Amino acid sequence: MGICRREFGACLLGGLAARWLPAASPRTRLIVLVLVENLRADSLDAGNPQLAAGGFRRLLEKGAWFPDCRHLSSTFPACGIANLATGAWPSQHGIVADSWYDRAAGRAVAASEEDLLATTLGAQALAAGARVSVVALTRGHAALFAGTDGARLFFLDESGRFRAAGGAPDWLDSYNQSKPPEAARGAAWMAVNAAPDAPPLRTLTFDGERPQEFLSLYKASPFGETALFDFAGELIGRDKLGQGDDPDLLCILDGSAALLGYETGGRSPLMSQMVLQLDRRLETLLNQLSRAVGENGFNLVLSAAHGAPPEPTPAERPRMAVAGEAIAQAVESGIKSSGSHVEKYVYPFLYLKGGEGDPENFRLLAARAAMEQPAVAGFYTARGACSTHDEWEKRFRNSFHMKRSGDVMLSYRPEYVEDFGAGRGVSYGSLYNYDARVPLFFYGPQFRAGVFESPVEAVDVAPTLARVMGIAEPSSGAGRVLGEALAL
Repeated sequence: MGICRREFGACLLGGLAARWLPAASPRTRLIVLVLVENLRADSLDAGNPQLAAGGFRRLLEKGAWFPDCRHLSSTFPACGIANLATGAWPSQHGIVADSWYDRAAGRAVAASEEDLLATTLGAQALAAGARVSVVALTRGHAALFAGTDGARLFFLDESGRFRAAGGAPDWLDSYNQSKPPEAARGAAWMAVNAAPDAPPLRTLTFDGERPQEFLSLYKASPFGETALFDFAGELIGRDKLGQGDDPDLLCILDGSAALLGYETGGRSPLMSQMVLQLDRRLETLLNQLSRAVGENGFNLVLSAAHGAPPEPTPAERPRMAVAGEAIAQAVESGIKSSGSHVEKYVYPFLYLKGGEGDPENFRLLAARAAMEQPAVAGFYTARGACSTHDEWEKRFRNSFHMKRSGDVMLSYRPEYVEDFGAGRGVSYGSLYNYDARVPLFFYGPQFRAGVFESPVEAVDVAPTLARVMGIAEPSSGAGRVLGEALAL
């Protein structure tokens, strides 16, 4: 039977929580991790003249840049966050998707921090005496990254105001009063450097009968993204992060581009503008950090949980938007004569039941039936049978957890997406490079500037930061310390 993170985490951390470990180079008292939920590696162009001097360009010129950081597993938002937080893959940390089927409960369950089967960087930092703070759009993603009850979590509630878990600062109410989301009602989203007479890219319309529609627009726009970074800046100043006796770890989980991506895909003009807006937010944040603790008083790391596929054109959508129920029915027709049945299909996992004999025989039968469908490109079974025996087999294996992933994992063809019935939009979670490849930057006095073209893995981030902070690595880490980026 699987054990939850809380059960073994407390025992494990008790033996690791001594103090900050010694290291070769002087340490800053503040580590800032900017985790953009949706940012494709190819969305950053170093030659883009619209990049500000103090944002991405500052990281490109003065930081350690890894343009090819890979999530070698399923790339659902929850998976990517957990990969970066634990330094492990879903096969170890157990977060196999945003949701999966729980056979005991007889229903799909959403990923949460309670489901983590590995300790996190935040938990290790807290055990070593650091303050850990996470700012995010949702409590669930903030808690998933933190992986510990001792972290301070800040997130937007149903009205778009910030709430706290783990201790609310006394200035939170006054801050919310000074930055009401209602101020963005009817606001125009303008392109960066737009001409004075240019029309808005989008207007954040408000209808009193459907207030949640405005909030959805707000969160999936530069206005929601700005709210996160403004709050993080306030937290740095008010709580004097990096200026106390104890070190600070601050994570900003920027989910705005991920929400927008569900609607528009990864190559829309709006998505390109979100990258430029993020560039401006980074410039402001870096300037705030330099004023608060000095240029050599902080390290900043930026990466992403996943990328995004392009949205299929209207002509392609009937072919490329896959109805999960149709896949399940086709598999059911292919295996019912064997006595086995499809209990549930929650993309990308098939859960089977029934049948006498070796379960792997029924899994292979189901996999072959699925492969008969034009949208399905590959499979992986609970016993490790795979439709391919190359790099993709590793991505399947990293994604599969024996208890939570069911019997068979499927992969659709490139740029195929789930059909949500809305006639547009995309899904995340694939194994393909457009979802799996993200940028990675390390900036600050403990890193050396340079461009490192060799591929690295998302699970390398946590052990590298653990080394920089002088703390023990998370329990199940599969990555390596990126020593080539360290200033010794």
